[in-house]
Amino acid sequence: MKSILTFFALAACLILFFACQNEKQIEFNRYYASGQVVYQTRCQNCHGAKGEGLAALIPPLTDSIYLKSHKDDLACYVQNGLKDSIVVHQKSYSGQMPSVDLAPVEIAQVLTYIQNSFGNKLGLYNVEQVNNNLTKCK
Repeated sequence: MKSILTFFALAACLILFFACQNEKQIEFNRYYASGQVVYQTRCQNCHGAKGEGLAALIPPLTDSIYLKSHKDDLACYVQNGLKDSIVVHQKSYSGQMPSVDLAPVEIAQVLTYIQNSFGNKLGLYNVEQVNNNLTKCK
């Protein structure tokens, strides 16, 4: 009888723990899940299911250092495409990335997904950051 009560008390604690996510975690989870859908429908064909890229043509999305150091440019790359060559994992890529017609919130969602998948752990990229960065596109 004592072990049954302990089991139910432990189960109740676990339910409460998982039910009490903070707002930041809920927002992150929402962006990440939606971003996964956007990635699968708009990006995966070129960048691969695991963000591995395509040989010498399409850069991988597995370089946290590149993503972190170019965080303010990523929204512009998605919206306007990329024509300049870039270096990822010490390898140069000179192919062009076409622009992707996405709303700012979709850009935020897909960037949150990319920045937290494929070995990356860079946190939330919210729509305010996207809107701010889009005003600075070159």
